[in-house]
Amino acid sequence: MSKDFIDDKKLEDILAQVKPTEEKIETIINKSLNKERLSLEETATLLQADKPEWIERIFKGAEELKNKVYGDRIVLFAPLYVGNKCINNCEYCGFKASNTEIDRCTLTIKELQAEVKAMEKKGQKRSILVYGESPDYDADFITKTVQAVYDTREDKGEIRRVNINAAPLDIEGYKKLKEVGIGTYQIFQETYHHETYQRVHHSGPKRDFKWRVTGLDRAMEAGIDDVGIGVLFGLYDWKYEVMGLLEHTIHLEEKYNVGPHTISFPRLKEASNVSIDDKYFVNDEELKRIIAILRLAVPYTGLILTAREDAKLRREAIKLGVSQIDAGTKIEINGYSDDDDEQDINREQFVIGDSRSLDDVIYELLSDGYIPSFCTACYRLGRTGEHFMEFAIPGFIKRYCGPNALLTFKEYLEDYASEKTKDVGEKLIQEKLAEIEDEKTKEKIEAKLEEIENEKRDLYF
Repeated sequence: MSKDFIDDKKLEDILAQVKPTEEKIETIINKSLNKERLSLEETATLLQADKPEWIERIFKGAEELKNKVYGDRIVLFAPLYVGNKCINNCEYCGFKASNTEIDRCTLTIKELQAEVKAMEKKGQKRSILVYGESPDYDADFITKTVQAVYDTREDKGEIRRVNINAAPLDIEGYKKLKEVGIGTYQIFQETYHHETYQRVHHSGPKRDFKWRVTGLDRAMEAGIDDVGIGVLFGLYDWKYEVMGLLEHTIHLEEKYNVGPHTISFPRLKEASNVSIDDKYFVNDEELKRIIAILRLAVPYTGLILTAREDAKLRREAIKLGVSQIDAGTKIEINGYSDDDDEQDINREQFVIGDSRSLDDVIYELLSDGYIPSFCTACYRLGRTGEHFMEFAIPGFIKRYCGPNALLTFKEYLEDYASEKTKDVGEKLIQEKLAEIEDEKTKEKIEAKLEEIENEKRDLYF
């Protein structure tokens, strides 16, 4: 039985005891630039570095590290809400059991397929399925819905990777999901501070801190080696929560030799029948500090910035360390097939800040010099978990990510892009090819790009 590994006093004591100096900050950033994961003490030092010149140095270090490890690619995905029934009473969530104003719905398989086809028509290739916590959404139900997504095709469209955001399961439940071929299993602790956790989770299974914080241990033990962690910033002090995320990372590394595949950092947002306490409100500048420090603390882990945030902030924050974003996002049940741009607070978990189309987001990424990626190669070739870390920690994974990003983006340009996006996209692909110094590598990529132009799909290295 896994133990609760979060020690509030230890984390708070470390934060209270560190004394940042310019020399210490420079040494810590240089360690990170060497692709080494930071310690709790080192991360706390960056968190307490409040002088403007220190913050700017952290930002520059994070930007340099991101470019070194991930290059200029940004992975794209879209969430798909399968059901919003929930037996938990979490005071910050529109889906809470006590909310009688929310429209409760669970997609039938036919409705799910309609959602997937609508997503595929826009060019989506990666999705994360989201579920409330309900006896109806057990491992068998999740397995059935995952298989339905994989089986659903629309013309040249297909969802090639299905990740999961759902309640913690037992080991046998995770094994069922492993068999159906899920990607990452994501569980957000919401807050790592025990007293706050009990205060905001009034009733339901989610009130059990230990069961939730050890949920990814059971996933690992069941063979799911790509897991995602996250915090809902705004429930407690943001500096403490970053320490909690790192402690969780260290725990997974030490016990399973594999850290989290992704870290997410959503902020509290308006939701149906929710009154938000702004005591621990995280402003935009603080969020950017969170992103930069997490990037430096865990160099090899993907950072996800979701459409909770507005387009302007997402554009500013991407360069500080974000490697994945959602785009063309709809979080209402049946939102993709309805194709209604108006948000209905009683049909969604929270209000999103970036409701632009996938093509509009891609066009902006291209304008900033990024290559949009729908790559799923590592997952499908077994480069996951410890095997992925062997490539990711020293930075070797970039050798695959760049070429595969170009190939999946080329598919999007051929099949779904607007004319303006296609024009800019084709030029950027040629620019990126010109930057490749190894002629053999360039020839291999060019050959596959030509195959895609000739109607071949799903090519990767």
